[in-house]
Amino acid sequence: MMTKKLQQIYGLKWNPFAPDVPTDALLATPRIDSFTWRVEQLARDGGFAAVMGEPGTGKSVTLRLLAARLAALRDVVVGVLTRPQAGLADFYREIGHLFGVPLSPHNRWAGSKALRDTWLAHIEAALFRPVLLIDEW
Repeated sequence: MMTKKLQQIYGLKWNPFAPDVPTDALLATPRIDSFTWRVEQLARDGGFAAVMGEPGTGKSVTLRLLAARLAALRDVVVGVLTRPQAGLADFYREIGHLFGVPLSPHNRWAGSKALRDTWLAHIEAALFRPVLLIDEW
C-alpha cells in the first residue's frame, strides 16, 4: 500500500527498488554500455567474462541489461542461471534445460557430452556462440 502511494506521489511507474523493473527503464551508463559491447564481441569470438563486486553495486542489473542486449542479436542463444544453492548435478540439469538438451542425473558423462555436442553444433551453424549468464553463483 505504501509503495503505491509513494509511486503516485513521485510519479513513478515502477518501484525503483524492485528486482523486476523492466530493462528499458534501467539506466545504462557508458561503463555498462562498454562492458556489454565487450561481451558481445566475446559472443562472436568465444571467451569468458566475470562481473564481480560488492553487494549492491549493480551486478544483477548489468547482467539483465546484457541479457536483453544479447537476446536482440541474431543467432545468439542466452541462458540465465540465478540459483546460487544448486549443486553440480543441478547445475548441469539447469544448463540442459536452458539449452534444450535432456540430461539424466545418473549419467553425467553422457549428459555433458550431449550438451557439448549441442553447443558445438550451434557454434558451427551460427556466427555467435551460446552465452550463459550466472548471477550470484
